[in-house]
Order: sequence, then structure tokens, then C-alpha cells
Amino acid sequence: MRFIIIDGLDGSGKSTQARLIQKKYLSQGESVILREHPSTDNEYGLKAKNALLGRGIINRIKASVYYALDVISSVRKYNGKADNIIIVRYLMGIAYLPLPLAKFLYWFFTMVLPTSDYMFFLDLEPKEALLRMSKRDEEEMFENMDALIKVRNRATELAQKWHIINTRGTIEEVRDKINYILDELDKDHSN
Repeated sequence: MRFIIIDGLDGSGKSTQARLIQKKYLSQGESVILREHPSTDNEYGLKAKNALLGRGIINRIKASVYYALDVISSVRKYNGKADNIIIVRYLMGIAYLPLPLAKFLYWFFTMVLPTSDYMFFLDLEPKEALLRMSKRDEEEMFENMDALIKVRNRATELAQKWHIINTRGTIEEVRDKINYILDELDKDHSN
């Protein structure tokens, strides 16, 4: 089973690239489960999304806790149920917390949640991320320049063992970079 993680800043193209990966493996006759967080099919995901639309420290804490519970719920429910599991927004949600706490929680979650060689961090300059997000209908609490800079710095520090993909190209260019890595990993795992 491939356990594929797609994480990154808001606006970096996570959902788009996850759907392209899903299409790739479905076209090869493989089963795929795609999970995006916060999810909309359970209480934890809905509460996380609601808190993200709020402001203040209480909503930040609620968003983090419910987000973590949403991810854990998805892993417990779907791990091992398909040839491929693609999870959008997984461990890097903790990059929204202060760095010392984020480092500790990253270490903790990598001890209790599955990880894999198929972990991608989609990177994007905060200015470009804001431009892409300006086309959305709703604004989450971390969708401002100051927050994006801080989150990006924390996340790239945490993602040192991930495949970091700059998404400032076309969707097809980013897809090709990811597919190249996926194909190389598949070769390595088949040997």
C-alpha cells in the first residue's frame, strides 16, 4: 500500500495535486482513498473548519485539537483499506503552533501515526499563496502574510525529510515533478 501525504501552505495546490495523483493510480487499475482535512464527513473535521474560520487563541487551540482528532480518525478508519491512501493536510497542521511545541508534536505524531517515503510538502512563497487564496469565498485565521511567513518557516524546518516541491509553476509542471518522484519511489519499492 502507498501511503501518500500531500501537505503545504494554503493555496499551494494540495487538493489539485492530490486529485491528479488519485487519477494516476486509478488509471493503473489501483484502488485509491483520498482524504482531505479538515474533512466534512465527521464531527472533528467540521469543528476544526469552524474554528479555523474564527479568530483568537481559543479558536487556534480548538482548530489544532479538532484537526489532530480528524486526522487520527481518518488514519484509523482508512489505513490499509486500499492500494493507495492519499491524505491532504496531515502532519504540517502543527506548524501553526509555536515552534518548540510544533517540534515536540511533530516528533510525537511521527511516533504514533504512520509516515512513509511518499510525503510531499508543496512549497510556495507567501505572497503567491495570498494571491491564490484571494479568489476564495472564505478566509481562515492563518490566511494573512505574517501568519503565512511564520507557518512556512516552521513547516519547512519540520519537513526536512519530505519531498519539498516548489509549486510556483503550472499545475502540469508540478504534477510532472511529483510523478517523477512517485515513479522513482515505486521503482525503489519494487526492488
